[in-house]
Amino acid sequence: LNPRLPVGDSVAEPLVVHHIGTAEGRRARVEELLNQVGLDRSHMGRRPDELSGGQRQRIALARALALCPRLVVLDEPVSALDASVGAQIVNLLMRLQRDLALSLLFITHDLRLVRHMTTRVAVMRAGRIIETAATTALFAAPQHPYTRMLLAATDLSRRLPDDMGEH
Repeated sequence: LNPRLPVGDSVAEPLVVHHIGTAEGRRARVEELLNQVGLDRSHMGRRPDELSGGQRQRIALARALALCPRLVVLDEPVSALDASVGAQIVNLLMRLQRDLALSLLFITHDLRLVRHMTTRVAVMRAGRIIETAATTALFAAPQHPYTRMLLAATDLSRRLPDDMGEH
């Protein structure tokens, strides 16, 4: 997020760049987007440094959703957040994925998040994909030695609860 721009302008920027809507229409869309991510219009005039990490993550997500994408790429979406805020963001992502028929591509080292949030996994080593599989199959019977090592190192080769629960 641009530290000089108010949140409303940051979220509206993709709409402005793509010449979508009028100023009034963009403002209404920004309010809708903020609502979708659990924030209200009072955040529109605030700057990123006035917000918590979880609020900034929600703003970035609202901005990413501005153009109604079918796919959103998330690079370590909860790594800088404490556990409870990270869980809130995970729950938000799951709701948005369901409600918007959205595909999410996670780039993460957090294998618990991978197990909880994904249906397919690609394991990378040194910038190359070394194994792909359905999530349940990969965690149950990893084929590549590196994948087996990762799971053993994080103790995720054992059965985890299917649901990490609402947080």
